[in-house]
Amino acid sequence: MREAEVPLVAQEGILRRQSARESAARTYARALPIVPVRARGLTIEGADGSRYLDCLSGAGSLALGHNHPVVLEAIRRVLDSGAPLHVLDLATPVKDAFTTELFRTLPPGLADHARVQFCGPAGTDAVEAALKLARAATRRTEIVAFSGAYHGMTAGALETSGGASDVRVARLPYPQDYRCPFGIGGERGAELAARWTESLLDDPKSGVPSPAGMIVEPVQGEGGVIPARDDWMRRMRDITAARSIPLIVDEVQTGVGRTGAFWAVEHSGITPDVMVLSKAIGGSLPLAVVVYRDDLDVWQPGAHAGTFRGNQLAMAAGAATLAYVRENRLAEHAARLGARMLAQLRSLAADFPCIGDVRGRGLMIGVELVDPEERPESAAEAAAAAGATGGGPRHAAPEVAVAVQRECLRRGLIVELGGRHSGVVRLLPPLTITDEQANAVLDRLSDAVEAVAEAPTGLRSRGVEHGGRGGSRRVSPRRAPGESAGRAERAE
Repeated sequence: MREAEVPLVAQEGILRRQSARESAARTYARALPIVPVRARGLTIEGADGSRYLDCLSGAGSLALGHNHPVVLEAIRRVLDSGAPLHVLDLATPVKDAFTTELFRTLPPGLADHARVQFCGPAGTDAVEAALKLARAATRRTEIVAFSGAYHGMTAGALETSGGASDVRVARLPYPQDYRCPFGIGGERGAELAARWTESLLDDPKSGVPSPAGMIVEPVQGEGGVIPARDDWMRRMRDITAARSIPLIVDEVQTGVGRTGAFWAVEHSGITPDVMVLSKAIGGSLPLAVVVYRDDLDVWQPGAHAGTFRGNQLAMAAGAATLAYVRENRLAEHAARLGARMLAQLRSLAADFPCIGDVRGRGLMIGVELVDPEERPESAAEAAAAAGATGGGPRHAAPEVAVAVQRECLRRGLIVELGGRHSGVVRLLPPLTITDEQANAVLDRLSDAVEAVAEAPTGLRSRGVEHGGRGGSRRVSPRRAPGESAGRAERAE
């Protein structure tokens, strides 16, 4: 038994003590009762020796997967150099290298005239900083955000998220196809959402005063992996620019190649006024920044501060990650492989009524689970009348999604749930995932869906133990005879 490996009884004790000691607010630990002891790339190994393909990737923070050699080497260089590990906001060679690499990747229209604020080590603090900045620069207080949004868990960030209510935040419809708020989706649905936005901002009786800023995600992640249309993003840029409203783009999860472009705003070609960045920019370690137009830099010294904004290890790991993604064109890899995975999952959806929709961009993928026995809602008629295709949506089935997540875990695949009703299985694999590993992920997910689809309804909420037909359905090419053992090992 290796040093970090512990007996099964000890693993169960660790999980039991976690449950007894940690708060009721813990989340991932409830759905993923594992004790990781080793990890590399796509693979996590549990204390009991079980191996998992990790498509959670630290909620998208592991662009290069676990313990990538370039990240480890960057960290070791700092540790071996004798450099200070924590220096508040003082200048250091490590910080300078990170900032230089970050500015090298930014959209040109922003990089040429940008300022950066290092924040506390979480995306939610960077969101807070962006809101404070917009309010200080415009001397206004209202913020416009979008239904289904997620911008963090602190009070100010929660104001702009879809599940909260606050008089300083107005929420607008976020266009989507499957659950379009207007029942039509597509270009027409996005156009109506844009007109709603214009009406709310221009109507003196709307109850929304001129806002300090608009904050938007190019792809709603926690909201259910909903990509915004490029033409709608351009429309939001035009609407805000015409009204002198700073446009704040939250790229905490979409950034660093995740969607098939280095920054998701590049798909639409827009230049935001403010970008909120975290997760992958720290190379697996905590780091968050706000990048913004220099003419918005009206802050006084100390207007936004934080003790842990000088993490040298995170900056070194982040600089190495940004450079590796850029130099190895991993955004292009994410675009190509993500498109293939989406196509294969849509093929799978045609065989299983419990899959209502498959959507995503790059390696940010969502599979929405619905009630397979329910007839499509009356929105289908409205959609057809408006020229939309695909019919109306069925009700989300969170119990089916939970069952699929459990079946995935039993098969050695870690996935996350999200969406309005936690009915969306989310895939966030590292950008370094290979075609062979992608096949393994798709095979395990398809086997899990099949097992749940074949289970009696009552078993879904308790997990499925009979295992379906043992993985007879595949969405990737079958392995050639004689190759299974070696190929399976390489897939992990």
